[in-house]
Amino acid sequence: MIPMASVVIAGCTHDFVEINTDPNKMTVGDLQPYGMFEPLLYGMANNQTYYSYYWNDELVQFTAATALTAQERHRYKITEAQWGSVWNNYAGKGLNAKHMYDLGVKFGEKGCQAVALTLKVYALSNLTDLYGDIPYSEAYMQSQGIDRPKFDSQKHVYEQMFAELEAANDLYASKPDFSRPTIDIMYGGDMQMWRKFNNSLYLRLLCRVSGRSEMNAGNKIADILADPSKYPVMVSNADNATIRNTGKDPYYGRFRPIDITKTNFTSGAYKITKQFLKMTVIADGSSSEQDPRLTTWAAKYANGDDWKGTTSGCEPSDAQIDTQGCALLNYEVLVRDEAPDFLMDYSEVLFIQAEAALKGWIAGGDTKARSYYEQAVRASCQKWAELEQFSKIKAPIDDDAIDKLLQGKLAGWDNNADKERLIAEQKFLSLFWVGMEAFHELRRTSWPELTIGEGAFYNGWHLPQRLGYPSTSVGSNPDNVKAALENMGGENDMLTPVWWSYKAIHGTFREIRPANATN
Repeated sequence: MIPMASVVIAGCTHDFVEINTDPNKMTVGDLQPYGMFEPLLYGMANNQTYYSYYWNDELVQFTAATALTAQERHRYKITEAQWGSVWNNYAGKGLNAKHMYDLGVKFGEKGCQAVALTLKVYALSNLTDLYGDIPYSEAYMQSQGIDRPKFDSQKHVYEQMFAELEAANDLYASKPDFSRPTIDIMYGGDMQMWRKFNNSLYLRLLCRVSGRSEMNAGNKIADILADPSKYPVMVSNADNATIRNTGKDPYYGRFRPIDITKTNFTSGAYKITKQFLKMTVIADGSSSEQDPRLTTWAAKYANGDDWKGTTSGCEPSDAQIDTQGCALLNYEVLVRDEAPDFLMDYSEVLFIQAEAALKGWIAGGDTKARSYYEQAVRASCQKWAELEQFSKIKAPIDDDAIDKLLQGKLAGWDNNADKERLIAEQKFLSLFWVGMEAFHELRRTSWPELTIGEGAFYNGWHLPQRLGYPSTSVGSNPDNVKAALENMGGENDMLTPVWWSYKAIHGTFREIRPANATN
């Protein structure tokens, strides 16, 4: 199966050397393990930022390219070629992580082995969360005669990812050296920091499958949180898995002013949506409130007085009128040589703890859930406070602004009766610009309830629940693809839900569909 066994690393950052890792054409002895690290980590981080902009934000209604007929993901017009591109990217990163691990074993580099396992799980968790069942136990084994790997059930994929995260944690616990710390601008080769990221990723994925009782995820989350000596996790924003690009070759942000103009990035294409503004602004005459992060995420059109959002999934015939005067992504913050790439934040760990306390997985009930929740919102705001300085319109994200947010209608614990929904929706917002995470969480919790536009008919006026397997997989490995789809209970389309999703578990999904929806 070509996409899971023989790919060239894709999306490397700028001047990092592209590495061909086809196991039929090279042996692991041809490279040193650290030669794999930079293109793998920075290529993946840059791609996650790009996927936030190109995929995630359009699917979850952070933005909508309503004025562009060639970019209609907000209408769910997604081609088979696009399915294949995303598949190849994440599968390729998984392959390169495996080779980095093999090289680490060959040269006795335990630090490389541990990091490679963490990055392999990071890449392939995105692959399975986007597509469902994938090859895992037989993936990347073409050199061993397996060119048509079986697709493991998503349950089995998760079990294997958990095992690899456990193995990585044990390697980190041995306090290995990372022999070239200067090439790691995320953690400087600090294995304890990588260990925190590894175990925080573990919490993320346990939370993802927590709706499936057979995974016993709540108990495992409790075990991890109860034993920080065995399972250290992120405890402050200093632990965030963030690539802090230097703006010096080759460490550039994914979007650079030299490559992309403001018109191309915002005003000619992507607009802030009504849904996004509904969750961040209240201006109903009786009260006025605004999330302090909003002016760092977005900018009003031509410095207008009011926030205006576009209609995600609007009819093409309405686009030119609908998009006029709408808010834009904040170019000055997001398009810089030094703009960071986000893999995972401390705030996400706190949101997981809040959900765990609320649902009784850990002790503390509503009191602890509130404490973790408010710390999570504060941590997210403080993360973006570092970037507010680059915004043209200054709106400081200080303690007073955060306190007002936590006391108001938008995010106040006492002002929102449904605590599970409140945690889910604020977590969703905190995942802005963090890869595909908001899309994953939306499908897991079914919050927020999106309004599907009248023009989003390409998927039958339903939010896509997955991406379809690409034609290369279907053509080269038809029997195993067929078996995977039979196991998932649907067709190779975007309507079939992935195993851990709200729709797969409950048989329904919260979405407000237009009156003209036909099924």
